[in-house]
Amino acid sequence: MKRNNYNKIDKILELPQEVYSNIPKAIITGFDEIIIENFKSILEYEEFFVRINTHIGIININGFGLTLENMTDDDIKVKGKIESIDIERTID
Repeated sequence: MKRNNYNKIDKILELPQEVYSNIPKAIITGFDEIIIENFKSILEYEEFFVRINTHIGIININGFGLTLENMTDDDIKVKGKIESIDIERTID
């Protein structure tokens, strides 16, 4: 299906884009938790730094006592004292 068809379908069905695409979605809860949906892989994991690869870029999470929890094939939860989050775009 072409992208234009997706626009028509999601408007009619009122579907969020992350449901039918690989676009990641990040849900941040305070400074203690981030859930990332539609991730591809974990590139690097340390207690103070996590790098997560997505279909459109890399999400870097910096903090203290970071742990990975509730991982599925599509979702990952990072908990700990989150200091900063930045995104590296890898596609145009």
